[in-house]
Formats: sequence, structure tokens, C-alpha cells
Amino acid sequence: MQAAHGSGSRSRPIPSRPPTDPHVSAKPHVQVTDDAALIASARRVILTEAGALHALAPRVDATFAAACRIILGARGRVVLSGMGKSGHIARKIAATLASTGTPAFFVHPGEASHGDLGMITASDVVLALSYSGETEELLTIMPLLQRQGIPLLAMTGKPHSTLARQANVHMDVSVPSEACPLGLAPTASTTAALALGDALAIALLEARGFTAEDFAYSHPAGSLGRRLLLRIEDVMHRDAAVPAVRAEASLNEALTEMSRKGLGMTAVIDEQRRLLGVFTDGDLRRALDNRDVDLRSTPLAQLMTHSPRTIAPQRLAGEAAQLMETHKIQGLLVVEGERLVGAVTFLDLLRAKVV
Repeated sequence: MQAAHGSGSRSRPIPSRPPTDPHVSAKPHVQVTDDAALIASARRVILTEAGALHALAPRVDATFAAACRIILGARGRVVLSGMGKSGHIARKIAATLASTGTPAFFVHPGEASHGDLGMITASDVVLALSYSGETEELLTIMPLLQRQGIPLLAMTGKPHSTLARQANVHMDVSVPSEACPLGLAPTASTTAALALGDALAIALLEARGFTAEDFAYSHPAGSLGRRLLLRIEDVMHRDAAVPAVRAEASLNEALTEMSRKGLGMTAVIDEQRRLLGVFTDGDLRRALDNRDVDLRSTPLAQLMTHSPRTIAPQRLAGEAAQLMETHKIQGLLVVEGERLVGAVTFLDLLRAKVV
């Protein structure tokens, strides 16, 4: 069959490779198996990797503490490096270190030999990952780093490898076996290296006294960062946008104020704007359900909530979200001392991506 390409044009048929080509299979090799076999395979992989971590934990010893001490004493950054799958793990460890208070970045060992070695300074610490400990690209740059007196930390699965012997501190991440049935794909070994990298980052975090607020400063665009950095004063309604009526106001005046400001509530204040209470949609529904209440004559002070939940403008927006969720309310009045200064609703927190 020939495909048409415009009026009167024809294309030549695409030649196909002969089925005898040894590099091409007529059909992808798929060994049909049932669901039970697939599930069993997945569980075996997870248990193998869990076993690798279980075997790793007792081997975390004084060498790990020595690596921590070197990093804590360094004036520069931690430079991670590795090839292939070890390189991917090294990148992740660098990212985790950087976000938990230890400045770090990744340098590709191949690129390091072609100019990127200049990114590493004498005040830095290098952490190299290679399960074999014989990765040529890493071994090539090691002597150059040593000449500058740069401390070298290594994670390998071969304690007697070249990289392990050259390192100032070697951390053993060997595993009994890979989860891959062929014993080829790095699986349990990369899991072990990643876990030890996480352990290093958290140990350093604790040693530095790194706080949740510190973490938020390195994650300002994330929901956690917003919860820990945004304050009530950054998201609240203020001035004329805050619904408020005096205690002697009628129910009709309160409903008008609520309708105009659209927050589902109105503060009830005195002449000095001191907060006396709040009247909400919920208060209105309860009054409507109470046949003993005459809405035309009952003072607003008898219908309002007298001790409403409030929050100060300097408090974190995340605290407001927690208060609203805990007490099943849709808004909070913002006060300084006893004086009303603002209002914030759950919708405001949603818009600010705090929740």
C-alpha cells in the first residue's frame, strides 16, 4: 500500500528488515505469566531490598560518624559524584542534603575531567559513589582532588576496591544480592546507597539543629513552605474588607454586612473595635431552627457566638488551617490584643495554597 502525499504524489514503500536479521526480533519476547506470579515477583523484590537495608543498619559504625564530622567541619559544600545508576543516587543524595541544611551539588565524573573539576574547591568535601569501587571516571579525578587536600568520602560495595582504599572515609553499602533475578540490574545496592545517603542527611540535619522553618526557606514554593512561611497578615482581609457590626445592630444589618463582605460571618464589636463576638451562617441557621426565637426582635448579642476562635496576625497561616480543621469552622477573626484587625477564611488559605 502506498500513502498519498498531496495531489498526484506517491511515496515509496518503507523497506522492512528481513526477519533473519539477528538484531531484530519479529515479536518482542514476552513470557506469559499469571497475576499470582507477577505479585510474587514484586514481593520478592521488596523483601530482597528490605533485607539489604536490614543487613546495612548494623554496619553503620564509627566510619559513618567520621564522615559526618568531616562534613560538619568543612567550610565548603559536599560534592556528590557517580556514574550510571550510582550517579542517579548521588544526584538524589545531593538534593536531599541541600534541602536539609547541608549545601551540596552533583558533578558528573566524566564532565569533571573536561572542565567541571573547577567547580570543586579546596574547602569542599567529595562523596563518591561506585558499587564496584573501580569506576574509571572517578578514579581518574581522585589524584587531582587529593593534591588539593580535598577530603574524599566513598560509598562502595567493595571495601577492598581502589576507591575504598583511596578514600579518607569509606562507607560499606554492600548487599547480599540484587533483587534482579539475573543479578545484573542495580536494585538492592542502589536502595542501600540511597538509604545511607538519607541517613547521612538526617544525621547532619539533627547535628545542625535544622528546624522546620529552615526547611521551609529552602522550599518556599511548596505547600510545606507556604504553611511555614506565610503569616496570617499576608493572607487576611483587612480594613473595610472585614465584616463588622456594632452589638446594637439589628439582625437585618448583620445579614446585610455579611452579604456585602461575602465571608460567611461578621464580627460584632464595640466602639473601640474590641471584639465582642461573631455572627456566622451557622448562627443564623440555628436561630431559624429555634421556634422560640423571634428574629425580628431578638438582639444580635443573643444570637451571636460570644467566644469565637481568633488568631493573631503574626501567627502562621498553617496554624489557621489547623485551627479551622480541628474546630470544623470556615473562618477566623484576626485580633491584636482585643482589637479586631482582620479576618481569614478557609477559602483564603486554599487560594494561598496553604492547604
